[in-house]
Amino acid sequence: MAQVINMPRLSDTMEEGTVATWLKKVGDTISEGDILAEIETDKATMEFESFYEGTLLHIGIQEGETAQVDKLLAIIGDEGEDISALLNGETAPAQDTTEEAVETAAETPATETTTDAPAIPEGVVVVTMPRLSDTMEEGTVATWLKGVGDTVEEGDILAEIETDKATMEFESFNEGTLLHIGLEEGATAKVDALLAVLGPKGTDVSGVVANFVSGASASKTPAETPKVEAPKKEMPKAAASKAEAPKATTPTTTSSGRIFASPLAKKIAEDKGINLAQVKGSGENGRIIKSDVENFTPSAASAGASVQPFVATGEESFEEVPNSQMRKAIARALSNSKFTAPHYYLNVEFNMENAIAFRKQFNQLPDTKISYNDMIVKATAIALKKHPQVNSQWFDDKMKLNHHVHIGVAVAVPDGLVVPVVNFANEKSLPQINAEVKELAGKARNKKLTIPEMEGSTFTISNLGMFGITDFTSIINQPNSAILSVGAIVEKPVVKDGQIVVGNTMKLTMACDHRTVDGATGAQFLQTLKTYIENPVLMLA
Repeated sequence: MAQVINMPRLSDTMEEGTVATWLKKVGDTISEGDILAEIETDKATMEFESFYEGTLLHIGIQEGETAQVDKLLAIIGDEGEDISALLNGETAPAQDTTEEAVETAAETPATETTTDAPAIPEGVVVVTMPRLSDTMEEGTVATWLKGVGDTVEEGDILAEIETDKATMEFESFNEGTLLHIGLEEGATAKVDALLAVLGPKGTDVSGVVANFVSGASASKTPAETPKVEAPKKEMPKAAASKAEAPKATTPTTTSSGRIFASPLAKKIAEDKGINLAQVKGSGENGRIIKSDVENFTPSAASAGASVQPFVATGEESFEEVPNSQMRKAIARALSNSKFTAPHYYLNVEFNMENAIAFRKQFNQLPDTKISYNDMIVKATAIALKKHPQVNSQWFDDKMKLNHHVHIGVAVAVPDGLVVPVVNFANEKSLPQINAEVKELAGKARNKKLTIPEMEGSTFTISNLGMFGITDFTSIINQPNSAILSVGAIVEKPVVKDGQIVVGNTMKLTMACDHRTVDGATGAQFLQTLKTYIENPVLMLA
C-alpha cells in the first residue's frame, strides 16, 4: 500500500522547509533508512530518512521549492501502483510522519488492540535512545562497543552516546545477543527512538523492528508489548540497519557542492586535518562514514587523477560542520538566558599585590599548589554567604535565596563549554578547591563528567585570564542570578601613596539579573569580594 510522506517538522520552531537536494528520484527503489532528501529548515540543512521501503512513485516538492510542514513531499509504494486517488486527495494518507502525529500515536492507550501486529518473541528486549540528561532531546551514537551477534551481559557498555552535555557510556540493563542495531555510528535520533534489539541468539526480530518503526507497537495489548528500556514516544529519526549488498565507493556531492558525509566522519576529519573531498565513501550512496576517514591515507588520495586540491588560489571555499548536541544545548540555554533575564554589568578592578605574595608563600608548603582561580572561587563563596541575594535564583512564581554555596566553574572543551560544580565551596580549603577543580576540569575535557557533577550551581565563575583576556562579559547561567567574568592580572602603572609605581591589577565584571539583584546589592557584594581578594589571609580565618 502506498505511503504518503509529508514535509516533516525537523525542529521545534520549523513551519516550512525547502528541499535543498533530492538524493532519490522517481522510480528508485527505497529501503528503510535511505536518505530521501536534504531539507533546509529554519535552523539547519538536515538529512531526511525514509521510514518505509518500496518504489519512489511521486515527488511533490522539487529542489529549491519551499512548502509548509505537512505538505505532500513524496509517495512511496509498490512499483506501478495507482496513486491517482492520493494525488487527488480522495484517500487520507496511510501514515502521517509529522512529529505531532507520531507523538499522538505513541500515546494511544495500550488497550486499543491490533490484529495484525506480530507477536514479540520471548526474551526479546527493545533498547531505545536513553535520556541521559535532563535537557537531552536527541542523541548521536558516537561509537558502538558491541556488534550484531555479540553476547551482551547486564552492565556491559553497548555504545558511547553524544548528548547535549557530554559523550557518555550507555550500559545494558539486560543480557542476551545483540540482534539488531537501529542507529549507525554518527547517526542522530530523538530520545526513545529505536537503538538496538537484544534477545536469544538466532531470534528473528525483523517483525519487531518493522512494528516498532511503524508505530504499531504502541497499540499492542499489555501481553504483547515488548520490554523496552525507555518509554516509546515517537518514530526514530534514524531507521534500522540491514545487511545489504556492497555499497558504492564513489564520494557523493550535492549539486550545491556539499560533501555527503556522516557527522562523526566530519568531526574525525576535522580533528585529523583530513580534506573530505579526497576521501572515497563506502556508505550508502557513496556517503563518507567513520571507517573511511580512519582508513584514509593521503598517498592513496594523490594516486587518483580526479582528486583536486580543496583550496585553489582565488577560489572561495568552505565546509559545513554539523552542530554537536552540546553546541545546540549551549545555544538554546544562552539564548533563553540572554533574552529572558534583564542583564546589567558591574565592573571592578582589584589590586593583586597581596594576592600574588600570598599565593607565592602558600605554594611553598610541601605538596601544595593553588591557582589564582582557586583563590577567586574561595573568596567568591565566602562573599556569597554574606550576600544571599546574589546567591539567589529566579523562578516565575518565587525567588530562591540559597544558604548553601555551589560554585559553577566554566571549562572550555572542544565542543563548547561545560560548567562542573564545586559544592559547598565556602566550606572547603584552598587545596581542596584546587584538587576538585582540577579533577572536574580533567573529566570535562575527557567527556567523563556525570550529570550530578554539572547540576545545582548557585553562582558561576568564568575565567579567561589564562588566555590574556583583560576584561569581558558573560551570559548568566540560569537559573542563577549572576556570573563573574575574571580577566588576566596585568602589570601597569598605579598610584600608591600619591606616587606612580608599578602595580598588578585584575579586572572583574559581574553580570546580574535585575529581577533578583539590584545595582546596590551587586555593588555591596563586589566590595566584600574585594576585601577577600586584596587581603587573602582573611580567607584562612
